[in-house]
Amino acid sequence: MEYPLVKAKISLNAIQKNIQNLKQMTNSQSRFMAVVKAEAYGHGAVRVARTALKSGADWLGVARLHEAVELRNNGIDSPVLVFGYVHPSQVDVINDHDLVVTVYDLDMAEQLSWQAKNLRKPIKTHLKVDTGMGRVGMVINKDFSDTLARKQVLKDIEKMIKLPGIDLCGIYTHFASADSKDRTYTDLQINLFDSLLEDLKKNSIEFEMVHAANSAGIIEFPQSHYDMVRAGISIYGLYPSLEMDPSKIKLIPAMTLASIVTSVKKVSKGFYVSYGMTHETKEETTLASVPIGYADGFSRRFSSNGYMLVKGYKAPIVGRVCMDQTMIDVGGIPDINSGNEVVLIGSQGDVTIGADELANKINTINYEITSALTSRVKRVYSDSGSSSKSG
Repeated sequence: MEYPLVKAKISLNAIQKNIQNLKQMTNSQSRFMAVVKAEAYGHGAVRVARTALKSGADWLGVARLHEAVELRNNGIDSPVLVFGYVHPSQVDVINDHDLVVTVYDLDMAEQLSWQAKNLRKPIKTHLKVDTGMGRVGMVINKDFSDTLARKQVLKDIEKMIKLPGIDLCGIYTHFASADSKDRTYTDLQINLFDSLLEDLKKNSIEFEMVHAANSAGIIEFPQSHYDMVRAGISIYGLYPSLEMDPSKIKLIPAMTLASIVTSVKKVSKGFYVSYGMTHETKEETTLASVPIGYADGFSRRFSSNGYMLVKGYKAPIVGRVCMDQTMIDVGGIPDINSGNEVVLIGSQGDVTIGADELANKINTINYEITSALTSRVKRVYSDSGSSSKSG
């Protein structure tokens, strides 16, 4: 039986409580989407999806078509929206798996229509509107105040609705800075989106599903809840940014990332550690090797930059993070032996290292810390005292 050297312990109970807390903040008329793209931000898409649906989620959201197919292949039959680009040649896959896909503009809709017009039923689509995110979608920005621009957008949407083979049943946008203390830009995005919806209504165009709110939108902008909200990072117990007020909602981190000590050795002053000899011991000390590295998703930027928890103490990372191993200085910690638990994310004793603390060390965000974990990291699930392993 395999012994996992590195494991991400996922609390499904925490995910359930986070969803319940988020739903309490959500307009009672709004459906709830759990975003499980990128292996549920590193937590494992299938297990998280099942827990989310049991906890009251109505929809699931993914980034790629293959992610949606994986959910279907594991017996998940709830509505699934694919946010990312889907090639027109894949309309059979969309149809066979009863998925909802995103279209960005008239050209993309026409390409899908051409491929789907002879299918037994139209493929369901939602139109993505770019109100200021600047990635994909039909652009609705400050130029939308121009009458000609407004007319062209409405004209394109009317054409999309009439295309054979596709059912344009939803419309949505995405916020660029809803997690910022400055609410100005998000208010502008909401106003632009509302303006478009009003214009469409005047032209007798209304959609079954209108949505905009991401995790920050759910917490900070109740006017953006519309027909559905899309919760991502928050269902995993992490706040969208450090600018947000954590007192507004209680979120419980769902992941503990742990490993073990596999080697312990005493070294003298002036001992070089790891590749490039970038760390030299300042005194006699004890080093421990931990079998996690950048191939597991533990960034090389943590080289001599961060800590791991051993026996309730913070042990500094020394030298360069390798592909499969990282060294820590445990000279100040008594009785270290091979097999001792090492915690990289989570608590040990009274000490905690959170994903935000790790993110701050390497100038990134908590999203990247968890979603970067690779398949080499065993996911171990627990709820109500039970546990099971996957991947």
